[in-house]
Amino acid sequence: MGIILEQGKKAKEAAEKVSLLTTKEKNDLLTAMAEQLESDKRYILAENEKDLQAGEKNGLSQALMDRLRLSETRIHSMAEGFRHVKSLKDPIGEEIESWKRPNGLRIQKARVPLGVVGIIYEARPNVTADAAALCLKTGNAAFLRGSSSAYYSNEAIVTSIHTALNKQGIPTDAVQLAKDTSREAASELFTMNDYLDVLIPRGGSGLIQTVVQESSVPVLETGVGNCHVFIDETAEKEMGINIAVNAKTQRPSVCNAAETILVQEQWAEQNGKELIAALVEHGVEVRGDENIQALHSRVKEASPSDWEEEYLDLTAAVKTVKDTEEAVRHIKQYGTGHSEAIVTETPFHKEMFYRNLDAAVLYHNASTRFTDGFEFGFGAEIGVSTQKLHARGPMGLEALTSFKYLIEGTGQIKE
Repeated sequence: MGIILEQGKKAKEAAEKVSLLTTKEKNDLLTAMAEQLESDKRYILAENEKDLQAGEKNGLSQALMDRLRLSETRIHSMAEGFRHVKSLKDPIGEEIESWKRPNGLRIQKARVPLGVVGIIYEARPNVTADAAALCLKTGNAAFLRGSSSAYYSNEAIVTSIHTALNKQGIPTDAVQLAKDTSREAASELFTMNDYLDVLIPRGGSGLIQTVVQESSVPVLETGVGNCHVFIDETAEKEMGINIAVNAKTQRPSVCNAAETILVQEQWAEQNGKELIAALVEHGVEVRGDENIQALHSRVKEASPSDWEEEYLDLTAAVKTVKDTEEAVRHIKQYGTGHSEAIVTETPFHKEMFYRNLDAAVLYHNASTRFTDGFEFGFGAEIGVSTQKLHARGPMGLEALTSFKYLIEGTGQIKE
């Protein structure tokens, strides 16, 4: 048996024990994990520095380097994520619904763990912490396969989590980091149906599509984020500018950052220069249509591919549209079903936007940057799902559960 299969087997065995933990035991563990992570921050930062140096040497993009980079603040945020998940209601054992049949049978639908949750992800060490917290709170084991570019960082975080697990008397196999980061080992994960109950890819479109197309393990698909902000003619000027700039620049390397800004023609005539100037001031390379190019000398001509690009960087495609209907058509053509925002003071336009677009998250007068498990009150997230089955949007605790039916009888037999 190969090393990945052996790890999977141990995760499956650990999952049985984790599924039986009480809420108090799980919450005590999350507290221990938070304290241990903060205690180990110097070790984690030193290991992270190894990954950063290798990333620079290997020419990782600035967007990937930002995702890879840890700091005391980010480690503290991960620890606070553990504490927040602790504070959330434990979904396991929850009665979703119940009813009584005419024959006297009482049927209860109860929430249960999935089992072993496999997560395959790129250079984001914070995913290691978030995934472990959410999986353990829901009574699941976590099988983590991070990218080789973040291996030292991920290993340090998992080592810290293992210390906490040991202190609480819980098998360390409940949280495993794949020891083999080769492509061949990743492909092996796709067929580990005996040990993995679900596989969740987090990363670029190439990774996600590879997992979706090649995995025989059920996949919870997270999505690429070609997100839009549409500013209509009745949008308040400062609000429109602030939301567009925030959605693009607050952290451009993440999937809920806006990639395209659509601006209604009249609003662009009146306020477009200030919008583009604000974006440029924040270091954004703007690629626009003819109307947008006329507003500022720094605007480059947008190519057809710019409307479908997920830049994950300080680059934005900006286009003028006639009205809300044209904005909706554009988003339907190029959007990825992740997060879309409209800035408007016209209720009819908001309702048109809400009714006609089928994305996981739609915003009115707010930045797309809030598509996040923590911001939704989930404590953390396992990813943002753009599919429609099982889970959609930021995936918190409930997304890592299934259910079973519990039937109470009084001796009924079927005739």
